[in-house]
Amino acid sequence: MRFMLVDDDEAIRFMLREIIDDYDLGEVAFETDTGMDVDNALLSIKKIDILIIDMLMPLRDGIQTIKAIKKDFTGKIIMLSQVESKELVGSSYLSGVDYYITKPINRNEVLSVIRSVSEHIQLRDLVHSIETNLHTVLRPHAPLSSEKIQCQETISLSRRGEILLSTLGISGEAGSRDLLAMLDLLQEYEQLHGDFPSLKVIFNELAAKRCGAFNLPEIQKEAKALEQRLRRTVFQALVSIASIGIVDYTNPKFEDYAAKFFDFAEVHKIMKILDNNEKPTISQIHINSKKFIKVFFMECKE
Repeated sequence: MRFMLVDDDEAIRFMLREIIDDYDLGEVAFETDTGMDVDNALLSIKKIDILIIDMLMPLRDGIQTIKAIKKDFTGKIIMLSQVESKELVGSSYLSGVDYYITKPINRNEVLSVIRSVSEHIQLRDLVHSIETNLHTVLRPHAPLSSEKIQCQETISLSRRGEILLSTLGISGEAGSRDLLAMLDLLQEYEQLHGDFPSLKVIFNELAAKRCGAFNLPEIQKEAKALEQRLRRTVFQALVSIASIGIVDYTNPKFEDYAAKFFDFAEVHKIMKILDNNEKPTISQIHINSKKFIKVFFMECKE
């Protein structure tokens, strides 16, 4: 892995370099004390895989820098900050941060987060390599037909979906099978319309595929069942992630998924319920199924 370190505190950069060197995590390709030096051209030239950046810096802070480069930067971003405000943490994730580490930094936490990010990158590269090789094996001397391209993408999306469902702790839920089936539908819709469909469209389209396009009563019944299964599955995922946060608020999985897949206020609500040794129920919180499905699709495409 190739790292870029951006922090106006030289001691922090020194500590990060030590950790990266001591544990053979990769090499520090570039470091600077200001976000003003960071742009996509530099990231590309230095072939940066992981950008570690401080939130609060003079001239241009971390969030401003990330917003400036995120559109074209394909690597992962780890943000450092002394700020523990949940609102600012949420804003960081929305700006494009993949992981968040609170200062003063802890060697074990930094090591855990970097290893987790590196594994994610390696998995992404492995999937890309498999897709490339499959492309070559199928038609080494001619372009793939659109049907075969779609087949490849379906396979890779499904596999990524299975991995993500397992990571979220819901691979055994009934609604997880529905989520996997939605991936194809969402990809087709995106190619045709260029945007994300409403929940009603998602449920009705998937129900129609299962029941037959002209069986309206069965479509309506299945669409309602889909909605209920999805709500229960999203709820279980929310409880799973909140449970991780109760044990370790700095756990990379919690930091990565809590604000990305859910409304963080609802995660916090579930954590308080669990902390009081009570059993949360689905009626106690607001389930944002559309956000979950959209993020699930985007993560599987990544």
